[in-house]
Amino acid sequence: MKNPFSKPLRRGFTLIELLVAMAITTVIVAVLVSITGVALDTWQRGRAEIRASRQAKSMLDTMAKDFESLVSRRGNNFEWLYSKVDSQLPGPSANTSSNSAELVFFTAATDRYEGNIGGSKDLGGDVSCVSYQLKWQDPVEGEEDDRSATFVLYRLLVNPDETFKDLLGKDDLESAFQSKSQKVKDVENFVCENVYQFTLTYQVEVTQAASGGGTAKTFPVRVTLGESGSGKELRLRGNGIETPGLSTGSISPQVTSDELKAGRLIGVEIGITVLSDAAVIRLNNSQLSEEVRQKILAQESFQYSRTVELPGM
Repeated sequence: MKNPFSKPLRRGFTLIELLVAMAITTVIVAVLVSITGVALDTWQRGRAEIRASRQAKSMLDTMAKDFESLVSRRGNNFEWLYSKVDSQLPGPSANTSSNSAELVFFTAATDRYEGNIGGSKDLGGDVSCVSYQLKWQDPVEGEEDDRSATFVLYRLLVNPDETFKDLLGKDDLESAFQSKSQKVKDVENFVCENVYQFTLTYQVEVTQAASGGGTAKTFPVRVTLGESGSGKELRLRGNGIETPGLSTGSISPQVTSDELKAGRLIGVEIGITVLSDAAVIRLNNSQLSEEVRQKILAQESFQYSRTVELPGM
């Protein structure tokens, strides 16, 4: 006899159904975690690239503006521009910069006398001397403490009154600037940080006489400081361009050293590599293998460049 008040028994989940449900849930969670990880990595890289772009813009804008106002004069033995790849590249032993040049030249800077042109601080003149150097140190404290240090680009602007008194009309700008060189890395001369390397490629317009009395040819050649065969130094004088250590055979088109010396400096290409904050920290580890180092550099470094046309000389 059936009991009208009895309820049908509810059947529970079988073990197989529970296992299938757990497997599906695990797959969904794994996919969500993967998507979240990819999104987070993309966000972090985008953030690092934006910061690197700002650092690069700050450096390239500042240096390009100085180069566009380069001051030089022909018909003398005075030195107007000095650039040389550092013999001791900045950075700790575990993460040394791949290329860096000390740069000194004359320019008609608009921020001379702290931008107070025509004001009470203006002591006359419009030709300043400017120097750029890349250093490994704390950008705030100015100390070489590996725990807080990074690659920092500095710019020292020497006002026209001091430039006229101490630097203009010298046949060796490197030696003349030595008394001011230590001031370059002062904190107030900070431009930007995390600049792993910067490379200067000069464009020189060369005139080459044609064989057989034909028409002379004029064409540009590129000289990259620090590149194999190109030497590590370039000086611009009033009577020509000096490139100690340069092998003319490494230049294309082929030119002689005399033709290069008589050439005209018409432009400069500034190429830089900026690291992310994380890359600076990770690369400062002497235990990293070269393979890992190259992988970090490939993933967390950003390259920028700018070509500047120089005023005629």
